[in-house]
Amino acid sequence: MRKKEAFTLIELLVVIAIIALLMSILMPAMQRVKKQARTVKCLAHLKQWNIIFAMYAEENNGLFPSGTTPQGFWWIQQIDNKLKDWKTMKIWFCPVATKPLLDEKGRMRQAALTNTTSAWGIFTGTGLGPNGIAGSYGINGYVLSTKPGTTFEGGRRTDDNWRTPHVSGANNVPLFIGALRFDLWPIYQDNPPEYEDMPWTDFHMARACINRHDGFVNSSFCDFSARKVGLKELWRLKWHRRYDTDAPPPVWPEWMQPFKDY
Repeated sequence: MRKKEAFTLIELLVVIAIIALLMSILMPAMQRVKKQARTVKCLAHLKQWNIIFAMYAEENNGLFPSGTTPQGFWWIQQIDNKLKDWKTMKIWFCPVATKPLLDEKGRMRQAALTNTTSAWGIFTGTGLGPNGIAGSYGINGYVLSTKPGTTFEGGRRTDDNWRTPHVSGANNVPLFIGALRFDLWPIYQDNPPEYEDMPWTDFHMARACINRHDGFVNSSFCDFSARKVGLKELWRLKWHRRYDTDAPPPVWPEWMQPFKDY
């Protein structure tokens, strides 16, 4: 009777070593593909917001929302009600940042303190939808059609707001951007975050200077395009009409120094 052949221990070890080698080669490539897929999905969400804001402007004499309502400064209250349910409308979230910092009762989620991967909200109140509102994109407050002389958070005035998408250089005017809050009013004097995972501060630029896409954050623009923006490039975007895009950049913290200069 013929003896049944079997793998030797050495042969098994060789096979295991080959598999381990292949995995070590493939895993980084798979991670890169996964990151690219998240970036593409994030940009797709921003393009959907472009359509929403383009339709809003078309139906409102070419103007964006004012951001002022009887309940307060909430541009969210002025968009279509069907968009306000963050649980069903996934376009509120960058795929990298889907966990709101607060729960429905306003309590801080201890598991969501990593700001790079956290979303803002959940905020509840009049006109903010049945489940409250949350997300990981913020509007450039300077695009709102607020009347000149209005003062928003931190004393940021709206005299130089764009108010409409029909402006020169619209492809460099941010509309919606990955952010730690639903709105922001950057000035070129704003400092970047001191460390990579720093919570949002009174420096509004820091709300968007978040490393969600390997040195980039995704943004849509007033020409209704969407693309990746280098973190240092944020200081070169035309946030409002008198924003100085040629001003000297801030001193970059250590975590930002390897990123591309603009």
